[in-house]
Amino acid sequence: MTAELPTIEGGDGISRRAVVTARRATHRGSGPTQHRRVALRVGWGVADQGISSLGNLVLGVLVARALSPHDFGAYAVAFTTFGFILSANRGPSTDPLLVRHSGPRTAEWRRAVSACTGCALTIGIASGIGCLLVGLALPGQLEAAFVALGIGMPGILLQDSWRFAFFSSGQAHLAFASDLLSGLLQTGGLLTLVAFHELTVFSAILVFGVTTGLAGLASVAVGRIVPNLLLVRSWLVQTRSLGTRYLVENLSLGTFRQLRMATIGLIAGLAAVGAIRGAEILTGPLMMLNAGVSQVAVPEAKQVLDRSPHRLERFCLALAAPQIAVTALWAVVAFAFVPRGLGHLLLGDSWKAAAQLLPPMMVVTVTTIFANGAIAGVRALGASRRSMATQLCNTAVMFALSTLGAVATGTALGSYWGFAAAGVFGTTCWWWQLRQAVAGHLATHGRPGVGVGRALGVDLGVEGGER
Repeated sequence: MTAELPTIEGGDGISRRAVVTARRATHRGSGPTQHRRVALRVGWGVADQGISSLGNLVLGVLVARALSPHDFGAYAVAFTTFGFILSANRGPSTDPLLVRHSGPRTAEWRRAVSACTGCALTIGIASGIGCLLVGLALPGQLEAAFVALGIGMPGILLQDSWRFAFFSSGQAHLAFASDLLSGLLQTGGLLTLVAFHELTVFSAILVFGVTTGLAGLASVAVGRIVPNLLLVRSWLVQTRSLGTRYLVENLSLGTFRQLRMATIGLIAGLAAVGAIRGAEILTGPLMMLNAGVSQVAVPEAKQVLDRSPHRLERFCLALAAPQIAVTALWAVVAFAFVPRGLGHLLLGDSWKAAAQLLPPMMVVTVTTIFANGAIAGVRALGASRRSMATQLCNTAVMFALSTLGAVATGTALGSYWGFAAAGVFGTTCWWWQLRQAVAGHLATHGRPGVGVGRALGVDLGVEGGER
């Protein structure tokens, strides 16, 4: 919040009207109304992520039940590759859009969206061609999986970029509608394949890509902004400082996931990769909740930083606490009811191997939630060097320990316990970095209410977002 400073009269003298005006400006938006707005923003984020995750859950469950564990492993490798490309794409395309162009639908915003979606479409075309070439060189079901993924990548990235374009302009309901349309089309297509006994690795991934692309085209029609490939070069140049940093962070995580899956596949086989994907499906609702909250965590943390920097750590902890409670409830349900037939109903023959991974998976889920709370605070402080260094260090530790676990046991279970141990280490690092960053911020800028702010009785704060 930015409040216009009043004129100071006679040295330390400040008019009563100025004091009242500044106090009202500072506290405007606080209280129940502001809390409702925050809850609404979080609600739309969770709802949108929920629709997206539900679609992935339906896809994963239907494929797991229809395919053998080996074929399901091929699907899991392709799906992990999709996640890697999606994460990498957001670095140069949608992340800079959210940071620099969030706001009303001005002419500048429209041009930025045209460039951003054009950038995403370009990356989709390039990555799609790459997947096609890789698929043609792979054997068996892996070939089918990557060829289908290559066909769908342009549409997938187009739709994802429009989700964030809608979020950036405060039209979260349109992002929700886009994912809802994608989910309905995808479910209809998959059920049709099941009815005609035509659900294969190729057809399942192709339906996923095509239906998501159709939702992307619908988003273009609703937004009335055509992706402009001619603006891609200028977009990348203008957002180079942000895009490069976000790309490195996103790639480090995406590379880890891809290498971890590939390593486990080589050591323990494709069935082990399928078991990991099955366990991830069972914890999908928890990660959906976390991802939904994370979509709005940084801007909300920044508001806390502007008002009361010394309360930032408490706020970040508050982000994580309710999610931990939900995780505990989900764990009770998973361990009490899933083994009694529900797991086999969801995952078919892949259930038995996936069930062994649930304990370390719950540890990973808890550490991820706690880490994301701290990450929101570090990003709100604009501590990009700390963020990148911590992300790269944690990624290296996660890969080392998960690989060590796989080599030592020859199973996905050993790999995931290594991953869980790395998660505890990483979460500790993130919270230590947050504490150090907050201490540095307070030492440099002081607590709110210094100087004119103290005389007025208001919190002036200091802008802390990344630019």
